[in-house]
Amino acid sequence: MATTEQIKSLIRSHFDNDIERFSTISLQLAAHEAKQGHSSVAHEIRDLVNKNRNTTRAIPGFSRELDDLITPAFPKTRLTELIVSKDICDRINRVLREYHQQEKLQKHGLSNRRKLLLAGPPGTGKTMTATIFASELNLPLYTILMDKVITRFMGETSAKMRQVFELIQQFKGVYLFDEFDAIGAERGRENDVGEMRRVLNAFLQFIEQDQSGSIIIAATNNAHILDHALFRRFDDILYYGLPDNSEIEQLIRNRLGEFFNKNQSLADTVKTATKLSPSEITQACDDAVKETILADKPKVTVTLLKKMLKERKNAYQRG
Repeated sequence: MATTEQIKSLIRSHFDNDIERFSTISLQLAAHEAKQGHSSVAHEIRDLVNKNRNTTRAIPGFSRELDDLITPAFPKTRLTELIVSKDICDRINRVLREYHQQEKLQKHGLSNRRKLLLAGPPGTGKTMTATIFASELNLPLYTILMDKVITRFMGETSAKMRQVFELIQQFKGVYLFDEFDAIGAERGRENDVGEMRRVLNAFLQFIEQDQSGSIIIAATNNAHILDHALFRRFDDILYYGLPDNSEIEQLIRNRLGEFFNKNQSLADTVKTATKLSPSEITQACDDAVKETILADKPKVTVTLLKKMLKERKNAYQRG
């Protein structure tokens, strides 16, 4: 039976549009019912919460035009699935730890890291990191498609940017500004246009003034062209690179899973995979697994995996 305080908290979180809080309280109720021996009720509550997370798509309170430019998701990616350097992993954990203990920091006049810049080549884990933050913090992920914002609203992009930050303030979540260099390029570059300067200036103003509880992430493949004024607006900057040999081997083992042959050495395979991004290595592993399944074989062979990795490399040498 729900307590009076839990019922009041549910009502408050509903009218505050705090999805995270509403879900957390609901799951607490489910756990309470399970302890009381009401397993069927607990199961129903959990199913309702999970169904809502998986089916919610619209962004409440905003125009359909803005909904079309912001993609909501409720990912379930865990940090253990991300293969990156120890430094990157430690810094991600630091953000998570500070978020979970933000009240403790606030008592000393400090705030948790919320504004992050992720930089590095394509396929190195930037977008996956955003999904991990959303999953680990039990928050929805909102991806802002910057190229579409600019293309469709040239001349009024700054106004749309204001709406996005109003959304950030109103609905707690993880907000990913994907392909951020579309607006973040250094002011004064030869191909700079007035509209882009206005949009960048608006972003700088909005992110500096933001006092929400949301996590704001900007991801770029081209950190070297970003305006220097951007860097001091972020609480942390994470630079992603291509995986080293140990990371490549770990990624292959994890991705192949039950299809990995423990009796075969990966030394030569790792050499074949050098200079490929984690995303490309993952795709090659998936291709090898599919070939193995279709051939009715129990394990992926080293020969097959090296072939798929070479195909990925050769794709950049044609055309």
